[in-house]
Amino acid sequence: MNGHVTRRGFFVAAAAAVGAVLQDTTSAGRVYDPGRAGRALPPVTAADNDAAIQRIEKRIRCSCGCGLDVYTCRTTDFSCTYSPAMHKEVLRLAATGKTAQQITDEFVAQYGEQALMSPPRRGFNLAGYFVPSVVVLIAGIFLFLRLRRLTRDVQVSSPTAESAPPANASAAELERLRQELDRLPG
Repeated sequence: MNGHVTRRGFFVAAAAAVGAVLQDTTSAGRVYDPGRAGRALPPVTAADNDAAIQRIEKRIRCSCGCGLDVYTCRTTDFSCTYSPAMHKEVLRLAATGKTAQQITDEFVAQYGEQALMSPPRRGFNLAGYFVPSVVVLIAGIFLFLRLRRLTRDVQVSSPTAESAPPANASAAELERLRQELDRLPG
C-alpha cells in the first residue's frame, strides 16, 4: 500500500491499543495496580438483604444529594460514601431493638424532616398531597367545558344539508352549484 490507512483499519488499530492498555492492568488474575480498582467493599451479610431493613431504608433519603432513598443509593451508586454509613446506622439501631418508626424518628431527629422520602401526612404537609389532585381536577373540568363550548359553537355555525339556501342565490346558480358538487368524488 501507499501508506494510506482506511477508516476501518484505523478503528481496528485504536481498539487494539485500548485493549493492550487495559490488559496491562491485570497480571495472571491479580490486579496490577490495586489503587486503580477502587475501594474494597465489605462482605454482604444477611442483614443487608433483610426486607425489614430495606423497607426502613426506602423511607429515608440519602444525604449525599442524589435524591434517592438510602437502599437505592447504596445498591446502585457504588461511589457514594454516605449511603453505606447510613445503612450501618440503620443496622446499628435495628440491632439495639428499635422499631422501624423509632429508627425513622432517629434520622429525623438527626437530619430533620428532609431525611424522609415523603413528608409526614399532617399539618400543612397535607396540602402537598391534596392540592395537585384538586388542581388537576379543576383543570380537567375547565378543559371539558371549554371544549364542549368550542364544539357546540362549531356545530351551530356550520351549515347543514337541510339548511335553506341563501336568499340572494338564483335558481341557475344553485343548479350550477349542484352540478359542480356532483362532479366531486366521494
